[in-house]
This record gives sequence, C-alpha cells and structure tokens, in this order.
Amino acid sequence: MNVSKRIEAMQYSPIRKLAPFAEDAKKTGKKVYHLNIGQPDIETPREFFDAVKNFDEKVLEYAFSQGMPQTIESFANYYQSLGINFTKDDIYITNGGSEALFFAIVATCDYGDEILVPEPFYTNYNGFSKSAGAVVVPVPTSAADGFKLPDLAVWEKKITPRTRAILLSNPGNPTGAVYDMADMEKVKALALKHDLFIISDEVYKEMVYDGLKFTSFAQLEGVEDRVILTDSISKRYSACGARIGCIASKNIEIMKNVMKLCQGRLCVATIEQVGAAALAAVAPKYMEDVVVEYEKRRNIVHSALNNIKGVVCEKPRGAFYIMAKLPVDNAENFAKWLLTDFDVNGATVMVAPGEGFYATEGLGKDEIRISYVLKEEDLKAAMNILDEGIRAYNAKG
Repeated sequence: MNVSKRIEAMQYSPIRKLAPFAEDAKKTGKKVYHLNIGQPDIETPREFFDAVKNFDEKVLEYAFSQGMPQTIESFANYYQSLGINFTKDDIYITNGGSEALFFAIVATCDYGDEILVPEPFYTNYNGFSKSAGAVVVPVPTSAADGFKLPDLAVWEKKITPRTRAILLSNPGNPTGAVYDMADMEKVKALALKHDLFIISDEVYKEMVYDGLKFTSFAQLEGVEDRVILTDSISKRYSACGARIGCIASKNIEIMKNVMKLCQGRLCVATIEQVGAAALAAVAPKYMEDVVVEYEKRRNIVHSALNNIKGVVCEKPRGAFYIMAKLPVDNAENFAKWLLTDFDVNGATVMVAPGEGFYATEGLGKDEIRISYVLKEEDLKAAMNILDEGIRAYNAKG
C-alpha cells in the first residue's frame, strides 16, 4: 500500500521540522530560545479568558457553520473601525487563518491551476496549495529593495492560461515588507487585466512600524469582487492557540461556495468563538502598546544582526519577522547544529531555515527567518548566541 503522491509532494514545515532536535536539546538541560516560530509572549487580553470562564450553557452545541453571530459581528465591527467595508454577510469564521487560506485556494483553483506568490513567502502557502491541487508560481522579490513587488512585466512573464489568483501577505511573512500604494496598484492592474483573484493574508495588519500607514487590499476601489481577505486573532491578540480566523469577501459567488467548505467541516469550536467575540471590547491601547513593543524588539534584532560579521539583512517594516543571509554554507545544517552541538552557558537558539520559504530551487540555502517575539533580554541573549554560533560553526571547518 502506498500513500498518495499529493501528500508525498507536500513539504514538512521548515518552521517546525527541527522541533525534535529542540526537544532533545531540552532533555539534556539546554535552554532553547525559540526564534523559529511566530508565537508571541505578550499576554492574551483577559477579555478572552473571562468570556470563556463565564460560558455557562447546559449543552456545548455545534455553532453555525458560518460562525457564531457574535463572533462574526465582532470581526465586522473591527473592519468597520479600520475603514474596511465588510458587513456580517461578507464574513465566515474559520479555524485560524490557515483554514481561511485553504478555503480561498480551493474556491478559486481547480487541480493544476496556478497561483502567483511573491517570493520568499509564508512556507505553508506551498502546503495549502499542494493539498488543494494548485501550483505556487513564485514571483521574485529582493531584500535589496525592501522586497517591493516587481514591475508588471515580471509578473506577466509568469502568467499562463492556468493562472487564477495572486496570493500575498501584507505585512509580509517572512519579509516584514509593507506594501505601499504603488505596489498595490500593480496587483490591482494585474488582477483586472488578467481576470485574477487577489487573496490577501492580512493577519499582521496592525504591526506596522516607522510611522507607515497600512492599507488593506479590501480598501482598493474597482476590485472589491476580486479580493478575498484572510485574517486571524492569533497574532493581533497573541491568541494563537484559539485557532480563530475568518475569510471575508464581497464576492457573493465565492462566499456562497465557501459555505460548502464551512458546512463540510461542520463548525469552528464554540467556546473559542465566545472568547474571540469578547476581544471586541479590548481597549485600543492594548494594540498600541503591542506595536511599540514589537518595534523595539525589531530594532534590537536588526541592530544585532548588522553587527555580526558577514550577515546581510534589511530592516523589516511590519509583522515580526526578519530574513537574514548568513555567512554559512547551509542554513539548515547550521540550525540543526545549533541545537545538537552548540550552546553558550547551557543555552542555544532555534531558527527557521530559509530554503523552505522559497519555491525556486536553490534559493534561501544560506538564509534564516528570525521571529522577534521574545522579550528584550531574551532576544539580546539569543542574538549573542547566534553570533557566537556562527563564528564557532565556521571555525570548525
């Protein structure tokens, strides 16, 4: 008996694939600073937990397939506060942003259809697409110009009769790029000219630094019926374990058919939706403080990387990730070695190898993604370990 070729073609997550080595390191007594995963250490708002504690129904029932009314309303009110015109009818609750992305791909692509994705990209875009039978077609961007989107001519060389959508995260994971209006107009022009959907992953929309202003693709005029937005409370409210997200679109036909997928998986967990709905009551100061904290952490990591000989990186403008080119022959081997053979005073770091964030073979082999979600003193310690680790790794020959 054989497993399917489809599942064989999927990659393991480069963000999590080294987890067994990290667990083995911990068993030996090492402290591991996790820079590999976007798991914030900022406290989840108490409103979430209070709502869950106050849940006092006699039966834990299925929720509606599209989501509980109060959860949908909380997302709708949130978007309206940002000037994004989604009503309750435009929003379905999903099991995190991941399910929203998968639903968007399934709803827009048949087997063998293609999705244009700026590269490097969130590694699971590949996994979601392969499991849906779609093909990721990478569109190159460069750290040298801040990962700005290329000219239309570059995009159009990638377009075939099978191209169905453009998928991108804004702000970018793993790049930290924040797309300006010029970038967004390129995507808009491409979508209109070639009749494409725009799947916009906007889970980091609040995390924008240096005084930049975020604009959602859902705010662009003239492509309202083409934009499919995916979102989550995971990063915004440090509630990754709740697994509450949403898919939103003004396209009635898309949403009508996404409902089939929602019904197929029955519903999203009821209690977590109760907690998520309560986040609408969180004061704006919570997010204001979060952004200040992440900008400070970004500055710590970027400054430290710039002081490590041979490291090349650009300062990210959003999200909480940074891509760095290291002076090592193979970043995955180096990342594994940090966990198995290296420590500084009993501590080491775990990073995400960069190759898995590319679809183009050969790219990212000497790059890593760092997630700056740890508190200040932990980030400083981790960056010192990375510095010493690079020197020790290269010295061993």
